[in-house]
Amino acid sequence: MTKMLTLKNERKIGLCNFTSESVELGMLLAIVGGFLDAYTFVGRGGVFANAQTGNVVLMGIEAATGEWGQALLHAVPILAFMIGVVVAEMIKKPSMCLFMQDSERAVLILETVVLFIVGFIPYTSPSIIVTVAVSFVSSVQISSFRKLVGSTYSTTMVTGNLRSATQEAYIAFTKKDDESARRTIRYSTINLSFLAGAVLGGLLTSFIGVKAVWIPVVVLICSIILFNSERKDKNANIEI
Repeated sequence: MTKMLTLKNERKIGLCNFTSESVELGMLLAIVGGFLDAYTFVGRGGVFANAQTGNVVLMGIEAATGEWGQALLHAVPILAFMIGVVVAEMIKKPSMCLFMQDSERAVLILETVVLFIVGFIPYTSPSIIVTVAVSFVSSVQISSFRKLVGSTYSTTMVTGNLRSATQEAYIAFTKKDDESARRTIRYSTINLSFLAGAVLGGLLTSFIGVKAVWIPVVVLICSIILFNSERKDKNANIEI
């Protein structure tokens, strides 16, 4: 009986790997993040819709030259990003538990639906429509999944992750710190996943076109299926 319970517990633990802070989920979301940046750059107007730094800089340049219409155009994705953050925070509110048990899964479903719709928007449509949609889902994702095994990270950009990976590698090398070495591997894994997503996004967008965005939709569906909330993990531990 004890052996059967042990096997049952191990099976439960194995099924609960995909949590909001797990490396496995982080890899899938980083692939989506890299893919979307390549998708919008190659097929939707040559912009990076995930990170808003470029939009802020371009808005400032256009404003400085008196191109207020163009400046306003760059402000729209920034506004969409801000709205996405608000939506993510609203989904996390305890009152929303009446409608959804897992806020993280709800975010993944929302992102999947929006990107699926984006795949129907033709090249002839203004690129700003897609840029706004991707900026929105990017902000929802980055606001909902901010921890990687307890460490802060991002799934839609690599600047912070690269800094963290380098810092942890330095500490691991100079102080022989095993935990820093593990963090270095985790951050590097996320960065490489983002790169892989960017490579796939660039290639598939060139060959498939606008519907290439459905590739990250498939990745997100896999994430939804495999995802286990921390709440379920706690329940599983109680059952054990």
